This record gives sequence, structure tokens and C-alpha cells, in this order.
Amino acid sequence: MRDPHTIILGPVISEKSYQLIEHNRYTFKVDPRAHKTAIAQAVEQIFNVDVVKVNVIKTRSKPKRRGLTRGRTRSGKKAIVQLPQGQKIEFFESM
Repeated sequence: MRDPHTIILGPVISEKSYQLIEHNRYTFKVDPRAHKTAIAQAVEQIFNVDVVKVNVIKTRSKPKRRGLTRGRTRSGKKAIVQLPQGQKIEFFESM
């Protein structure tokens, strides 16, 4: 089993992710090769909570331009993790 810190890359900080916190759902950037059970186990080990459900979203890269320079944004993977009622991740509460 891989190190949980290589599976969970960081939190997603956006208005939508903070609205989901009210429903006990937390959003993370994850390794594109990670699967749902590995994500659930990593969150349980890092934050010492129980995971009820994991939803995974693949984000595609988008074309972007800055003047004459063309490029693309990064593609990646996000996971929305639901916790049982009464449990929370303190990391998100302090931001």
C-alpha cells in the first residue's frame, strides 16, 4: 500500500467546496491513478475519521491563451469524501 500522503495531494479551496462542508462532504485533489477505496483509506489514516462515501471527478485540461502564447491547464482528479454525521475534519474548519 502506498503512503496516504502521495494519494491525497491537497484540499480544493473554492466556494462550492465550502458549501459542501455544511453537508459533511470534503473535496481533495488526488493522484490521478488513485481509486475510491485507496482514497477512502488515505483520508481515514490522515485525518482519523470514518468515510461513508467517495465520489471521484476527472478534470480535463482546457486550452488557454496569454497573448500569442498558447497552452493548456493541467488535468487531474478530485475526490469528494462524505463523512458520517458528527465527524469533521479540523483542517478545513480553520481556513
